[in-house]
Amino acid sequence: MDVGKILAIAISMVFINNFILSKFLGLCPFLGVSKETKSATSMGFAVIFVMTCSAIITWLLYYFLLIPFNVEYLRTIVFILVIAAFVQFIEMVIRKNSPALYRSLGIYLPLITTNCAVLGVTILNIDNFFPSGQAVKWGFAYSVFQAFFAGIGFLLALILMSGIRERLQFADTPRSMRGVAIAFVVASLMSLAFMGFNGFRF
Repeated sequence: MDVGKILAIAISMVFINNFILSKFLGLCPFLGVSKETKSATSMGFAVIFVMTCSAIITWLLYYFLLIPFNVEYLRTIVFILVIAAFVQFIEMVIRKNSPALYRSLGIYLPLITTNCAVLGVTILNIDNFFPSGQAVKWGFAYSVFQAFFAGIGFLLALILMSGIRERLQFADTPRSMRGVAIAFVVASLMSLAFMGFNGFRF
């Protein structure tokens, strides 16, 4: 396994190709949960877990089921169903075994089900590590790392945004710009700032 490749994936997914600030995926939970740092952090860790597990499951399904049966064109439908079913299963397990954790994460789990960033990372894994329909060497490990660091990038964006929005509560913001309006302005400026990382090449 190439350590340099893993480092390149980490830097790319956290900074250069951040799913929220560069690819603009997952904006609904990004704007909806980033009002407080505590909730943003909880959502971020939940997304990391779901992204990583979804990458593992979808890679295995694509390699052992879709490719052998020549139904690769069904990947989007299959991936959506797998992600939704997996999140619902996790929700049921948490509700049964840890009611306190379910109450704290209850609202975030449905948001993860509809989070297009989770689907985006699974499709990106297939596009990157299945060129010409064949898995690259160490492709499974690279897919897992890519999903994990995509989740780290998601968490980073949420924490940065929540910190700014908490500070904005004490700022003298014009009435017409309060709430979602100023959140969109902040998100735009953060996205422009992250565009500065596009100069990195590996």
